[in-house]
Amino acid sequence: MKKNIPSLILTFFLLFLWQAIAMSINAAYILPSPLQILAKLWELREILIFVHLPATMSVTFLGLFISILLGIFLAILMDASPKIENALYPLIIASQTIPTTAIAPLFVLWFGYTIWSKVLVTILITFFPITITVYDGLKSTKREMEELLLTYGATKKDIFIKLKLPTALPAFFSAIKMAIPMSIIGAAIAEWLGAQSGLGYFSKRMMTQLDGAGVFAPVVLLSFVAMVSVAIVSMIEKKLITWRKEI
Repeated sequence: MKKNIPSLILTFFLLFLWQAIAMSINAAYILPSPLQILAKLWELREILIFVHLPATMSVTFLGLFISILLGIFLAILMDASPKIENALYPLIIASQTIPTTAIAPLFVLWFGYTIWSKVLVTILITFFPITITVYDGLKSTKREMEELLLTYGATKKDIFIKLKLPTALPAFFSAIKMAIPMSIIGAAIAEWLGAQSGLGYFSKRMMTQLDGAGVFAPVVLLSFVAMVSVAIVSMIEKKLITWRKEI
């Protein structure tokens, strides 16, 4: 708990400052106070948690799952062959130059208001950090260790499973912890631009009604879910990578 005290103090200070500014402005449709947001969150708890949150989370986890599979697959391909790396790497970089707000309406046009139009936006945002981080993790394997295993008669498969995969595990978990908030942001953006349910859709609807607290309430809920998800991944990481502290 001691290491979290500075963070808690800073958080409470910022919330107090936010509350004071919001009270001085006295315009909840522009800047609602934290207390007003919490009150709205409690008032709308049933429709947010049981209706719109499952819709957003289904998009988030499906998009994240596909991004993990795609990212790992591309990282392994690029690590296996320099020619494949030279062919794929520029395309992967180029995919991140596409403005999400520009391409998302096209996905809605192609797939309608189905889940796949939103999942594609999530994949477009999240697969890049997973691919690049896992690829860098695979490339960080020490050449001396590879040569040592080769002298022991190890095959490329042995080197990949027993050396490269364990070396890339920390990078993989770092990528997942980065991708979780980004996947939630991607799902919310997709719902904001075109959806019939979800926290992003609900926030947009509240905005049209000039309900500032209603706009912030889904955002607070999404932030809480993202922090809990990252904390769970961090716990799994500590359980699996027990040798990290020895480095």
